[in-house]
Amino acid sequence: MRILVMGGTRFIGVYLTKLLVEQGYQVTLCNRGNHRPPVEGVREIHCDRRDGERLKELLSGETFDLIFDNNGRELSDTQPLVEAQWGKFEQFIYMSSAGVYQASDELPLLESDPTDPKSRHAGKQETEAYLDHHDLPFTSIRPTYIYGPLNYNPLETWFFDRIVRDRPIPIPGNGLHITQFGHVADLAKAMVATIRNPKAIGAIYNVSGDRYVTFDGLARACAIAAGKNPDDLDLVHYDPKKFDFGKRKPFPLRTQHFFASNQKAKDELNWQPEFDLISGLKDSFENDYLKLEKDRDRVDFSLDNEILDRRDRR
Repeated sequence: MRILVMGGTRFIGVYLTKLLVEQGYQVTLCNRGNHRPPVEGVREIHCDRRDGERLKELLSGETFDLIFDNNGRELSDTQPLVEAQWGKFEQFIYMSSAGVYQASDELPLLESDPTDPKSRHAGKQETEAYLDHHDLPFTSIRPTYIYGPLNYNPLETWFFDRIVRDRPIPIPGNGLHITQFGHVADLAKAMVATIRNPKAIGAIYNVSGDRYVTFDGLARACAIAAGKNPDDLDLVHYDPKKFDFGKRKPFPLRTQHFFASNQKAKDELNWQPEFDLISGLKDSFENDYLKLEKDRDRVDFSLDNEILDRRDRR
């Protein structure tokens, strides 16, 4: 089976590409060529996907049985890709996000829940609608927060930065907002489990870890993963509405409850997350944070200091 992976050299794409090659698939990566492929000798096509005409030109003479679109954010990213391979692929697997859901009083979020046309992930929902409207053989994956080694989003790293330096951890609200992390290796396995699975055609799957965690609980879990005593943490709760951060981001997570059921993926894909939160965070801490010596990086704590300064004035 010939598989095209959009991206393939960063985070999700690295795990996915390695897994596909291990399972004997013939993989081609389409990316800008800024990073080395994760598997030696894997075929590459170099193109900036935002140049839709160039993308169609390069892919028009190619035929792929299956396409993984890992990094399309807007419909304009994905439509040229689909048009270049129209009528050729058996399945199109799209990386969406649980961020498309509308805020709800009923949780966990389910695949059948309404989406928010004003969310910052509206482009992904628009892409899903396009694939569905044209009755294409697509599968959509909606992860919550993805973590693990190679993560370029400052999620677990944000906590580790403060924990290893014995700094206070500023957390918005009362620390009881509930969220959900899913390990990138588990995500890649779920993606591969959709291949030629008849139940996956036209289906949407939430993919994440099994358990939910509060903001305070996440900080404590990160401390355990880093070999620290969670009882020693200085968790500082604050009201973000009392600060003018502008576009600066003082905390890496949405200040709301945000978690989704992964039961449909487990039932229909015969998939089960292997990492619990602590083991996944340990994997990230040991095989990414320490390995890349991030504990020695210079970190900008200016926003923390604004929050802490107000606390200390009380």
